[in-house]
Amino acid sequence: MASDWLGSLVSLNCGPTLGVYQGEVSSVDQSSQTISLRQPFHNGVKCPVPEVTFSAIDIQELKILDIRNFNARAASSAAAKGNAVPVAVPKGDPRSVEKLNSPQQCSKSYGERHLDALGQPKGFRRRHNSCSRGVNQATPKKNGVKNGQMKNRDDECFGDCMDDGLDTDFDFEGNLALFDKAAVFSEIDTTERRNGARSRSTPQDQTPTQYRHDENILEGKPIVYRQIIVPQPGHKEYCTDSGLVVPSISYELHKRLLSAAERYGLTLERRLEMTGVCASQMTLTLLGGPNRFTPKNLHQRPTVALLCGPHVQGAQGISCGRHLANHEVEVVLFLPNFVKMLDAVTSELTLFNKTGGKQVSSIKDLPDTPVDLIINCLDCHENTFLMDQPWYRVAADWANQNRAPVLSLDPPVSGQGHAVEAKWLLSLCLPLPLAEGAGRVYLCDIGVPRQVFQEVGIKYHSPFGCKFVIPLHSA
Repeated sequence: MASDWLGSLVSLNCGPTLGVYQGEVSSVDQSSQTISLRQPFHNGVKCPVPEVTFSAIDIQELKILDIRNFNARAASSAAAKGNAVPVAVPKGDPRSVEKLNSPQQCSKSYGERHLDALGQPKGFRRRHNSCSRGVNQATPKKNGVKNGQMKNRDDECFGDCMDDGLDTDFDFEGNLALFDKAAVFSEIDTTERRNGARSRSTPQDQTPTQYRHDENILEGKPIVYRQIIVPQPGHKEYCTDSGLVVPSISYELHKRLLSAAERYGLTLERRLEMTGVCASQMTLTLLGGPNRFTPKNLHQRPTVALLCGPHVQGAQGISCGRHLANHEVEVVLFLPNFVKMLDAVTSELTLFNKTGGKQVSSIKDLPDTPVDLIINCLDCHENTFLMDQPWYRVAADWANQNRAPVLSLDPPVSGQGHAVEAKWLLSLCLPLPLAEGAGRVYLCDIGVPRQVFQEVGIKYHSPFGCKFVIPLHSA
């Protein structure tokens, strides 16, 4: 009868599309060839609906995991049912539901053993259990009666109470079907991501997603890498480490930008101070940073040669030398004697002389041995005739022959040429179009507000992030 199978636990394999369902049989309809499961599980996950109905056409394989009230029925029908064998229901067989009327659907490991056990005498089961546990029968002795009594006691002690447990095989395949590994790992990953924990890779993941400790993992607006737009872009563009595009500007636009900033209070003195701080920070990093400047290395103070001219670029270099001298760097400042110099140069020179740094006006007074770093501030954006002066040529030759790395501060555009071969170049605000092979370009922020950029026609968004000096790469 179909009603005899109500309450049994079954597993239905409906193919790769529908998957595997497990649940308790709630109804079997022979006329419509359907079976309904109560409290179903789909691929190991509990279904949101209380009951699911299946057609015999969709069922590829049917397995009975547990039969309710089987012992009560088996006692009365053991002789009629005989031995049972596991039957797999083929896909699309209309007799798949009718076969539920037959107890042959139960697995042999469960039903057959109990049916056989009910029809066997107790003594046979005892002997069978003893053999299954590998207990060898004792060798008959002279006193056979005593030996037989001891054997019966062993069977009563170790045989009867273990019959049910030993005769029942564990259904590994059925229990494995209840666990969907992929679904469980997917649920765990979803929960951990919501809680902010690091995602656990599933076996199917080939390239697991990894994030840095300072990287935002929340989805936001698309990233715009061209955030700086100039009215007359130069022939060269750069990009930052994060991919932001930084275009170069002409020297005329650069002058207009600084002039507009000065009208709003960013005077030359304030720009000199910002440039000196940024250049000194970059220099301290190039000299070794915290690994070099420790109390244990006071006997190995680095030496920096500073080559300056009588112009704004020279004043920027002197400001940088003052900050370096304040950080225990041996600074040697080269500045020729001039009858008249800019007021900014004179003011910076006065402050530098209070640091204890060394100032020389002749190349002969510069160190004979290689120094740790040379800062070149000889070049000027406008007065190109300085390159023809004897002091300039001598200073440039000394720098090229010293074999020390060179940092050029605020270098001019590529068309003017560079007498000193530099390894690093530090530009201000926005870079000028520099020649290829002139050195690695760095950019420093001197504090020009965004609206000042907009006043000269530049759409500007700061590319510096949390730093004041960033490296640029040729785009």
